[in-house]
Amino acid sequence: MSTVLVIGASRGIGLEFVRQYRAAGDRVIATARDDAGLQRLKDLGAEALRTDVAQPASVSGLAWQLDGEKIDTALYVAGVYPDGDASSPPTREAFDHAMHTNVLGAMQAIPQVAPLVEAASGRFAFITSGMAHIGSVSDSEAWVYRASKAALNMAVASAQHNYPGAILLAMSPGWVQTDMGGPSATLTVKRSVSDMRAAIARATTAQRGQFLDHDGRRFDGW
Repeated sequence: MSTVLVIGASRGIGLEFVRQYRAAGDRVIATARDDAGLQRLKDLGAEALRTDVAQPASVSGLAWQLDGEKIDTALYVAGVYPDGDASSPPTREAFDHAMHTNVLGAMQAIPQVAPLVEAASGRFAFITSGMAHIGSVSDSEAWVYRASKAALNMAVASAQHNYPGAILLAMSPGWVQTDMGGPSATLTVKRSVSDMRAAIARATTAQRGQFLDHDGRRFDGW
């Protein structure tokens, strides 16, 4: 039985990761910000921890709750999607919220969680977005979101050098039928998560720090 940590698991992709790993018989530790989210995790049989990734003190609190653990698979799923394009400047509040949740939260979590992943020679995947692939940008839709996820990709690639005993990955879930992706998206949550679980499980040391699609294919170029 493997130990899996899912950070940001109260709904959507994060909750589906919990559901699938629990169905596979794994021990799952998962985080949520509020009582409703914590209860959903408990109902699936996960060990539920209250964490708000936008608050550094809350992420630091997660570290002592995990003290002594060996994490085979860790996932940073938490994220927000601010609307707006380059036709108008983003508000400071929207920019700060996206960067704190999508980037700073991950950067706070890495030095606290990655050593626990290294202890198990495990994998630490960060859910990013194909919209962060600079080489294929077709418009300025959600430009703050794009910028934050591109920054996350760089944080993962940079951090990998400090944790050679683990495999860190930035992984796009694809276009998924969630509240964020909408009903017209091409992938169900179940399929996306199933694909990502398989890709994470078969990831090799040669893929350390890479930006991968949900099926494990590497995004080419920048």
